[in-house]
Amino acid sequence: MKKRLDEWLKSQFDPPPAIRTARLWIRDGKIYPPPVKVGRAYYVDQDAKFQGAITRPSLAQRIPR
Repeated sequence: MKKRLDEWLKSQFDPPPAIRTARLWIRDGKIYPPPVKVGRAYYVDQDAKFQGAITRPSLAQRIPR
């Protein structure tokens, strides 16, 4: 069963990100399986997962000179 993108975001995140952000995720392939666009709306499989959590880079250790 597929859900509209806004409903899927509400079920996965609290608070949900902006629709614009989710559309960028779709374009970048960060939601799997990929959503389907029907007209102007995206529909996402209810079991879809966000794959692309942003990780902050660790600070590089300084090499003594």
